[in-house]
Amino acid sequence: MSRIRATTILAVRTSSGAAIGGDGQVTLGNIVMKADARKVRKLYDGQVLAGFAGAAADAFSLLDRFEQKLRDFQGSVPKAATELAKEWRTDRVLRRLEAMLVVLDREHLLLVSGTGDVIAPTDNVLAIGSGGPYALAAARALMAHTQLKPAELVRAGLEIAGDLCIYTNRNIDVQELN
Repeated sequence: MSRIRATTILAVRTSSGAAIGGDGQVTLGNIVMKADARKVRKLYDGQVLAGFAGAAADAFSLLDRFEQKLRDFQGSVPKAATELAKEWRTDRVLRRLEAMLVVLDREHLLLVSGTGDVIAPTDNVLAIGSGGPYALAAARALMAHTQLKPAELVRAGLEIAGDLCIYTNRNIDVQELN
Protein backbone atom coordinates (compact mmCIF):
# COMPACT_ATOMS: atom_id res chain seq x y z
CA MET A 1 0.00 0.00 0.00
CA SER A 2 1.42 3.36 -1.01
CA ARG A 3 1.65 6.01 1.66
CA ILE A 4 -0.34 9.21 1.22
CA ARG A 5 1.90 12.22 1.66
CA ALA A 6 0.65 15.71 1.77
CA THR A 7 1.03 19.15 3.07
CA THR A 8 3.20 21.93 4.10
CA ILE A 9 1.67 24.23 6.69
CA LEU A 10 3.42 27.45 7.73
CA ALA A 11 2.25 29.93 10.38
CA VAL A 12 3.72 33.27 11.43
CA ARG A 13 2.69 35.65 14.20
CA THR A 14 4.07 39.18 14.55
CA SER A 15 3.01 42.40 16.26
CA SER A 16 1.22 43.40 13.03
CA GLY A 17 -0.87 40.23 12.76
CA ALA A 18 -0.85 36.51 12.18
CA ALA A 19 -1.19 34.25 9.15
CA ILE A 20 -1.24 30.58 8.31
CA GLY A 21 -1.04 28.92 4.93
CA GLY A 22 -0.87 25.55 3.30
CA ASP A 23 -0.19 24.11 -0.10
CA GLY A 24 -2.76 22.10 -2.01
CA GLN A 25 -0.95 18.89 -2.90
CA VAL A 26 -1.97 15.39 -1.86
CA THR A 27 0.34 12.64 -3.08
CA LEU A 28 -0.23 8.88 -3.13
CA GLY A 29 3.07 7.13 -3.72
CA ASN A 30 4.57 8.84 -6.76
CA ILE A 31 1.27 10.23 -8.06
CA VAL A 32 -0.25 13.63 -7.30
CA MET A 33 -3.84 12.73 -6.43
CA LYS A 34 -5.06 16.27 -5.76
CA ALA A 35 -3.49 19.66 -6.31
CA ASP A 36 -6.02 21.96 -4.65
CA ALA A 37 -6.75 20.56 -1.19
CA ARG A 38 -7.59 23.12 1.51
CA LYS A 39 -5.66 22.46 4.70
CA VAL A 40 -6.22 25.67 6.65
CA ARG A 41 -9.46 26.69 8.35
CA LYS A 42 -10.96 29.64 10.19
CA LEU A 43 -12.51 28.61 13.49
CA TYR A 44 -14.42 30.27 16.31
CA ASP A 45 -16.09 32.93 14.15
CA GLY A 46 -12.84 33.71 12.33
CA GLN A 47 -10.90 34.54 15.52
CA VAL A 48 -8.74 31.39 15.38
CA LEU A 49 -6.88 29.83 12.46
CA ALA A 50 -5.81 26.20 12.17
CA GLY A 51 -3.84 24.11 9.71
CA PHE A 52 -3.28 20.38 9.60
CA ALA A 53 -0.85 17.84 8.27
CA GLY A 54 -1.39 14.11 8.17
CA ALA A 55 -4.36 11.91 7.42
CA ALA A 56 -7.22 14.16 6.33
CA ALA A 57 -10.03 12.24 8.05
CA ASP A 58 -8.02 12.22 11.29
CA ALA A 59 -7.26 15.93 10.97
CA PHE A 60 -10.92 16.83 10.38
CA SER A 61 -11.90 14.86 13.47
CA LEU A 62 -9.27 16.72 15.48
CA LEU A 63 -10.32 20.10 14.06
CA ASP A 64 -13.92 19.41 15.11
CA ARG A 65 -12.77 18.48 18.61
CA PHE A 66 -10.51 21.51 18.83
CA GLU A 67 -13.34 23.82 17.78
CA GLN A 68 -15.57 22.26 20.45
CA LYS A 69 -12.83 22.85 23.02
CA LEU A 70 -12.63 26.49 21.87
CA ARG A 71 -16.35 26.86 22.55
CA ASP A 72 -15.98 25.10 25.92
CA PHE A 73 -13.18 27.48 26.98
CA GLN A 74 -14.57 30.75 25.50
CA GLY A 75 -12.00 30.94 22.70
CA SER A 76 -8.91 30.34 24.84
CA VAL A 77 -6.48 28.80 22.35
CA PRO A 78 -3.93 27.61 24.98
CA LYS A 79 -6.60 25.96 27.14
CA ALA A 80 -8.38 24.38 24.16
CA ALA A 81 -5.09 23.08 22.74
CA THR A 82 -3.97 21.66 26.09
CA GLU A 83 -7.29 19.93 26.68
CA LEU A 84 -7.30 18.51 23.13
CA ALA A 85 -3.73 17.21 23.53
CA LYS A 86 -4.61 15.61 26.86
CA GLU A 87 -7.71 13.94 25.40
CA TRP A 88 -5.82 12.93 22.24
CA ARG A 89 -3.08 11.26 24.27
CA THR A 90 -5.34 9.44 26.74
CA ASP A 91 -8.31 8.37 24.60
CA ARG A 92 -7.86 4.92 23.06
CA VAL A 93 -9.47 5.79 19.73
CA LEU A 94 -7.98 9.28 19.38
CA ARG A 95 -4.50 8.00 20.20
CA ARG A 96 -4.45 6.24 16.81
CA LEU A 97 -5.10 9.42 14.83
CA GLU A 98 -2.22 10.43 12.58
CA ALA A 99 -2.19 14.19 12.17
CA MET A 100 -0.71 17.37 13.61
CA LEU A 101 -2.34 20.74 14.10
CA VAL A 102 -1.01 24.29 14.11
CA VAL A 103 -3.43 26.70 15.79
CA LEU A 104 -3.19 30.44 16.30
CA ASP A 105 -4.95 33.58 17.31
CA ARG A 106 -3.64 37.12 17.81
CA GLU A 107 -1.72 36.21 20.98
CA HIS A 108 -0.82 32.53 20.57
CA LEU A 109 0.77 30.19 18.05
CA LEU A 110 0.83 26.52 19.03
CA LEU A 111 1.68 23.09 17.65
CA VAL A 112 -0.59 20.31 18.93
CA SER A 113 0.42 16.66 18.52
CA GLY A 114 -0.95 13.26 19.43
CA THR A 115 1.90 12.61 21.83
CA GLY A 116 0.49 15.25 24.15
CA ASP A 117 2.75 18.05 22.99
CA VAL A 118 1.56 21.64 22.94
CA ILE A 119 4.51 23.71 21.77
CA ALA A 120 4.77 27.48 21.45
CA PRO A 121 7.72 28.42 19.24
CA THR A 122 10.26 30.90 20.56
CA ASP A 123 10.35 32.90 17.32
CA ASN A 124 6.61 32.89 16.46
CA VAL A 125 7.10 30.72 13.36
CA LEU A 126 5.84 27.14 13.01
CA ALA A 127 5.83 24.70 10.10
CA ILE A 128 4.68 21.10 9.79
CA GLY A 129 4.35 18.53 7.06
CA SER A 130 6.58 17.24 4.30
CA GLY A 131 7.92 20.64 3.31
CA GLY A 132 7.86 22.04 6.84
CA PRO A 133 11.63 22.30 7.33
CA TYR A 134 12.03 24.21 4.04
CA ALA A 135 9.15 26.58 4.81
CA LEU A 136 10.40 27.15 8.36
CA ALA A 137 13.94 28.00 7.22
CA ALA A 138 12.63 30.34 4.52
CA ALA A 139 10.26 32.12 6.91
CA ARG A 140 12.95 32.61 9.54
CA ALA A 141 15.31 34.11 6.97
CA LEU A 142 12.58 36.34 5.56
CA MET A 143 11.60 37.55 9.05
CA ALA A 144 15.21 38.46 9.83
CA HIS A 145 15.95 40.23 6.57
CA THR A 146 12.71 41.74 5.24
CA GLN A 147 9.76 43.80 6.40
CA LEU A 148 7.13 41.49 4.89
CA LYS A 149 3.73 41.27 6.54
CA PRO A 150 2.75 37.87 8.02
CA ALA A 151 0.59 36.80 5.05
CA GLU A 152 3.32 37.78 2.59
CA LEU A 153 5.90 35.93 4.68
CA VAL A 154 3.77 32.78 4.76
CA ARG A 155 3.16 32.85 1.01
CA ALA A 156 6.86 33.40 0.21
CA GLY A 157 7.96 30.65 2.61
CA LEU A 158 5.48 28.19 1.11
CA GLU A 159 6.55 29.07 -2.43
CA ILE A 160 10.16 28.30 -1.51
CA ALA A 161 9.09 25.01 0.07
CA GLY A 162 7.08 24.23 -3.09
CA ASP A 163 10.21 24.66 -5.17
CA LEU A 164 12.19 22.23 -2.98
CA CYS A 165 9.79 19.58 -1.67
CA ILE A 166 8.26 17.13 -4.14
CA TYR A 167 5.23 16.70 -1.82
CA THR A 168 4.46 20.44 -1.83
CA ASN A 169 3.03 22.57 -4.63
CA ARG A 170 2.49 26.28 -5.26
CA ASN A 171 -1.30 26.13 -5.00
CA ILE A 172 -1.23 28.11 -1.75
CA ASP A 173 -4.08 29.11 0.54
CA VAL A 174 -3.24 31.79 3.12
CA GLN A 175 -5.60 32.95 5.87
CA GLU A 176 -4.76 35.89 8.13
CA LEU A 177 -5.74 37.70 11.31
CA ASN A 178 -4.97 41.42 11.48
